[in-house]
Amino acid sequence: MTRYVMIILNLLGIDFEDWFHPELIQRHITTKNNKPTIVNGIDKILNWLRKNDTFATFFMVGELLEAKPELLDKIVNEGHEIAFHTMYHTRLDTLNYREKFVEEIKKFDDITSKKSRGFRAPSFSLNHSSSWVIDVLADNNYQYDSSIVPAKTRLYGIPNAETKPYKITSTMLEANDPNGKILEFPLLTARILGHTIPACGGFYLRILPLKIIEHAINIVNNKDIPASFYIHSWELVPEFMPRVPLAFIDNFITYHNLGKTFSRMDKIIKKFKFTSFSRFMSETVVS
Repeated sequence: MTRYVMIILNLLGIDFEDWFHPELIQRHITTKNNKPTIVNGIDKILNWLRKNDTFATFFMVGELLEAKPELLDKIVNEGHEIAFHTMYHTRLDTLNYREKFVEEIKKFDDITSKKSRGFRAPSFSLNHSSSWVIDVLADNNYQYDSSIVPAKTRLYGIPNAETKPYKITSTMLEANDPNGKILEFPLLTARILGHTIPACGGFYLRILPLKIIEHAINIVNNKDIPASFYIHSWELVPEFMPRVPLAFIDNFITYHNLGKTFSRMDKIIKKFKFTSFSRFMSETVVS
């Protein structure tokens, strides 16, 4: 008797930022004329994905495509997807940012020849004060968002949000709205000692035991739900990431175990099947 095992496709988003974009670093630098260095690691990242037969969505900070236009072709020609991560990695809840965001999304469309259909908010800053972004995305023919973490953290989180993909509107962030035009892909979480915590990559990949992350992926996959996972470009190429003097907690969050991130992510990507958001949506019916 032949047994067939269904392989669940999970979602891999690479938040492609340079060393001066992370929020905890932005607080400690004053100059705006920073030279990109992380972009020099693009070939390493693309080679790694190719060797693992994996497609990813690159949530790009737009100014990097302005500085290095060749990034777009390199990424797209490998079969990966380009998505929007604002032009300068600005939190959505920044004062008076809505008007600037409308200008930025149109500029990003011009830079990418309207290839982008997905969005992720810097620092996962989609919340009730910035929910206007969902309407702007819909008005610009975007199809999905992946900015909600269904857990409360120091910088972000909507703890009561759905944990599986659902339709989202500016007036309904936590639960499915059948009238929604934007599909939300919430980030992976885990339950530990009665608490819900992110288990979706980034800092959590660097600090949590891999067994906890793997267990969290298995739990959602067993429910036929994709795990939405993210990794920063600078975590994959730490050799291009300069050390900036930061306050203790900010330094810990930014740099702890940075040198181990690539090997940890490599183990995850070899154990589970990942793809880009656009490929997932084209191959899967999400109700």
